[in-house]
Amino acid sequence: MLYEKVKQTAEFISARVALKPETGIILGTGLGGLVEKIADKVVLDYSDIPGFPVSTVEGHSGRLIFGKLSSRSVAAMQGRFHYYEGYDAETVAFPVRVMKELGVKRLFVSNASGGLNPSYSVGTLMVIEDHINLIPNPLIGKNDERFGVRFPDMRHAYDPALIELAFEVAESCSIALERGVYVATAGPTFETPAEYRFFRIIGGDAVGMSTVPEVIVARHSGLPVFGISIVTDLGVEGKIFSITHEEVQREGAKAEAKMTALISEMLSRIN
Repeated sequence: MLYEKVKQTAEFISARVALKPETGIILGTGLGGLVEKIADKVVLDYSDIPGFPVSTVEGHSGRLIFGKLSSRSVAAMQGRFHYYEGYDAETVAFPVRVMKELGVKRLFVSNASGGLNPSYSVGTLMVIEDHINLIPNPLIGKNDERFGVRFPDMRHAYDPALIELAFEVAESCSIALERGVYVATAGPTFETPAEYRFFRIIGGDAVGMSTVPEVIVARHSGLPVFGISIVTDLGVEGKIFSITHEEVQREGAKAEAKMTALISEMLSRIN
């Protein structure tokens, strides 16, 4: 059963890592460099962790890293899993349940995304205020009350207090931020022009192929979530050009320093 699998995985990790993480961080495509700022690292490869899937996507290193960031204890996923890799949504979000079992009290998630809002440009940092989920829900199936309630409330999928803290930090650090709605699709194809138009019509500001399954499971588990997207390409009419995964990685890396500074300073200010 899932509950026993989560406990076994957490016990395996706890036997090898003395640090008790307070914050979980999931790093998306091209954003794994934040781990270089983590001190006193203990690194576990996903392939060595029982029950963990293995990332198959370039730009996702496949390592779970424990240590200190801004003097706060963290568990950082350098690379995530995706529905399009062939994993079901429950498996994609499995590490979130493990982090919760390890004692994590909040979750930070990041991703590379396509910009839908005409005011965005490549390199824009968008704080996720809400999402539209077009990926199968990871909570489908019998509910285990030990994880959470059958019908979790998603009114505040992204924590308002963490969002406001992000903007306070951004102002003091001169980092430009936007607020927006993230649309999650199954992938792995990039969107057609008609799909971009549709996602904008239904209320999206950015679109990507990840994040939401993890956020749903985090909220099911009672974890507050902060999410941020780096816009690496544009899905705005007249600005849609051919895009490759390598280009997404490059643009993500360019904006990574700002995202790293933002998250590091947010952690230092959390009570």
